[in-house]
Parts: sequence; structure tokens; C-alpha cells
Amino acid sequence: MNKERIICERLQRQKLITPLEDSHHREAYKQLFQKLQPVAPVFNSRPGDPPRLVHRTGFNDTFLSEDLHKKHQLVKGRFQGGRIGYVLEDDLDLYSTIFRKTIPKMTEFQKEVLSMIQQSGGISKDQLKEELPFKAREITAALKRLQEAFLVYETQVDTDWNTGWFDFETEWPEIKWQEDTVSAVAEMLFRFLDAYVFATLGQIKSWTQLKRKTIQGALSLLMEKEVIVKIKINGLGEGFIQKKDLHLTNEEIPSTVYMLDKSDFLVRADLDELKNRFKGKEVLQYLLIDGELKGAVLGHWRIGPHDIEDIALCLGKEETEKRKEEIISAIRAGYSAETTRILRFNGEQL
Repeated sequence: MNKERIICERLQRQKLITPLEDSHHREAYKQLFQKLQPVAPVFNSRPGDPPRLVHRTGFNDTFLSEDLHKKHQLVKGRFQGGRIGYVLEDDLDLYSTIFRKTIPKMTEFQKEVLSMIQQSGGISKDQLKEELPFKAREITAALKRLQEAFLVYETQVDTDWNTGWFDFETEWPEIKWQEDTVSAVAEMLFRFLDAYVFATLGQIKSWTQLKRKTIQGALSLLMEKEVIVKIKINGLGEGFIQKKDLHLTNEEIPSTVYMLDKSDFLVRADLDELKNRFKGKEVLQYLLIDGELKGAVLGHWRIGPHDIEDIALCLGKEETEKRKEEIISAIRAGYSAETTRILRFNGEQL
């Protein structure tokens, strides 16, 4: 087992090498979505924009994702440290069990907001603001906390800022949460390793945003069941892999460059390390080069057009120059030359 085999397999399973091509094959799309969930909306996208499997389909999956959401086959919630994300309805039980943040003692205000949502059978934030004598930011904070506890859920099927809020238990009365979540976390980590192939404890912590003790308990359970093993890989460190993946053979990594935003599955697994690597810099996007995160697109994000200040790379000088046009081309796929200037490339002015 070596680093190259793992990276190659990871790219294949994530469909970055062979993207889904048939927009009518809903089951294949849902299977890939399930592998990568919770799927967050693209970073800095508009409220209500559906989640997307960026670079993993050969077609614009916005319409397919949006349709699944409208039919409530994708459910919006707060996962992985309270971040907005979407999961398949069939898996809502698992992910809400793992990520819900209970409210030990609700405030009177939280009780009032929840009661109004339950009695109305669904209400918008604007209606709540009209009915309750509280400031908008206080209502927003209460809704967020109730959503984190999976006491309410939010529907938003267009890009309007206003959303509908509903009682979670009324919609999914069959979901009963258990205090002991070790088995549920173990199931999720087993799925995560199937998509990521090999991961260190730090990467698992970065991706899940769960407590280290919780993660270690779930990993111990998987090792006791002999479905994963702990292994050291040169260039990747010590981590975990499914037992069935110990004999991977393909190690021909294609030459590729992908620009990934901060919500991407691969970025989230390495985000803690990436924050240290690019500490003090404003990162717009990250660059996945030959299967590894080896660069960042830097600049100050604005709602309107904004420039790219620099393209920072963790490559040797010769490779940096050799792949300059390829890297710029990958960035231009997301930042049009008509609206965005690239001021520097690896520190050198363009």
C-alpha cells in the first residue's frame, strides 16, 4: 500500500477522474451524493442555492439537486459543527443523531418561537418578526439554535432570502434519537473512509468537527469488528483504511488541476491543516493538483466582481512554471477574465 494508490482510488471514487455523465440517472447521482454527504452549498453562494457535486458530474447538476430538494428527498440541516448541509432523507436519522446539539434547558424565548412554529404548521421568518416583539437578530439566533438541535427544519426551494420553518418531529415522528451515538458515528466514519479511502485522525476530526474522544470510540468499534485497520503510509502518515482496501493496485494518478471551494468534501478533510499552511492569508479557493491540495487562490471576497490577488502554490519552481497555464486555465473556469483580474502568480506579478 502506498500514497499513489490511495490518491488514485480516492479520485476515482469521488468521480473526479470519471464524472457522472447521465443527468437522467438519478439513482447514480443519489448514490454519489450519499457517499459525500452531508453536502454543503457552494461557499458564498446565494441562500437557497441547492448543493452541488462540483467537478464530479459532466453536466450542471443544479437542476437535478434542486428537484430532489423540492421533492424533500434532500433535507437541509446543520451538521459538522453547526454548518448548513444536505443529506438524503433516507439518511436523516443517522446524521441528525450524530450532529444534533441538544438544548439542555430552553429559554422562554426559544420555547415561544418553537411553539409558534408548531401551532402554525409552518411559518416564515418575516411572519415570526411580525408576531414576536423581538429583534430580527434574536429570532435568527433562536432559529439557528433550534435547527442545530433538530427541533425545527428549514425549507428553501428558491433563492429568495425568506424561508419556511417547520416542526421537525411532526415531519419525521419515526426518528428517535439515542444518547449513545458511538454506533452511528462508526457507521458514518465507515462511509467516510469508503469515499476518502485513507484518513488520519486529524483529517477525520477536521471533516466531522466531532470531539476526538467520540471519534476514537467509533474507530475502536470499527477495528474491533475488523472492518478497518490502522496503518502508516509514507507521505500521508498514520491513519485508517477499510480492510477491503488493503490490496489496491492502481497507482497511475492523472495530471489534473481542480479549483475547490471551502465547502468541498476534500477540502473539509484537510481544512485544519490548510488554515495553518495559509495562515494570515485570505483564501478564495483551494487547488487540487494531481489529487493533493497544493495551492490556494488568494484575494478578498466581495458580492460583486473582485480580483485574485495571488495564486499561492506548494510546488517546485520548475513544476510551477511548467504548469502555469494549466493552473490559470482551471481558475479561469470559475473566474472569468471579463470580471476578474489575476494580479500575481506564486508571488510574481502578471
